[in-house]
Amino acid sequence: MNPFPTIAIIGSGAIGTYYGAKLALAGADVRFLIRSDLAAVRARGSLLLHEKDCTAELRPVTGFGSTGEIGPVDLVVVTLKTTANGELARLLPPLLGPATAIFTLQNGLGSDEQLAALFGAGRVMGGLAFIAATRTAPGEVTCYHPGSIALGEFGRPPQERTRTLAAQFAAAGVKARMVDDLNEARWRKLVWNIPFNGLAIAAGGIATDRLCAIPRLAEEVRALMHEVQFAAGRLGFVIPEKFLREQFDVTPPMGAYQPSSLVDFLAGREVEVEAIWGEPLRRAQAAGASVPRLEKLYAALKKLTAR
Repeated sequence: MNPFPTIAIIGSGAIGTYYGAKLALAGADVRFLIRSDLAAVRARGSLLLHEKDCTAELRPVTGFGSTGEIGPVDLVVVTLKTTANGELARLLPPLLGPATAIFTLQNGLGSDEQLAALFGAGRVMGGLAFIAATRTAPGEVTCYHPGSIALGEFGRPPQERTRTLAAQFAAAGVKARMVDDLNEARWRKLVWNIPFNGLAIAAGGIATDRLCAIPRLAEEVRALMHEVQFAAGRLGFVIPEKFLREQFDVTPPMGAYQPSSLVDFLAGREVEVEAIWGEPLRRAQAAGASVPRLEKLYAALKKLTAR
């Protein structure tokens, strides 16, 4: 029996589709909120995951156009872009029973606090997806690097439900680990997200392989990583130098990977500027950390995405 028998995926983009399909293929009752792609997914009748030289197909798909149709579940997985967080107060209540947990896999900083304020801190779990995956067609995801997932609790150490959810992901073929401090884990994720998502846009719309190969851009990537490390340190979170090296070294083998923020930018969609760059900058400055490169990148991204 699955620890969380019924699961709702709120945000069926690359991340939500990938992890939701993995959990469903392992036996969970996974219900997807699918909006723009719903007709196409229903017509095909499946979700497709492309990894390395193989394709996994989830058939049938339990997809809905509204959370009211989904109803209460044991676990809500929030994979919406943070730019859509204004919808959470409307979307989530139909999914919540007395013991429903909320697990947010969103980028950047601020979502944990927002969900806790809306629905109670005791419901909130958070996670970080160290993965390179892109939605390549309606209901279709290509994974370039499966990576891993980190899970933690909002404002407290791991609980029994944290362990059971990590085990459920592991049983679905997803490498999962628990973290003692969710905030520290989020700063670690920013070591990659801030430079690679940001410079992919600011440097003219280029993939991560070129960011690593062009010396002046690779130098800027490393400098931004060190600013994130410094800011995290001022907040009491120690990120070792080895972690920074690993985050850089794992990137070139992904090939010409376009980070999610670049994909959104090129498609004319809103970019998660505040969650990934704005909120970390504000928290760094409040802690007395000087982060001039992050400040400059944030200003550039605000200007570039103001369209």
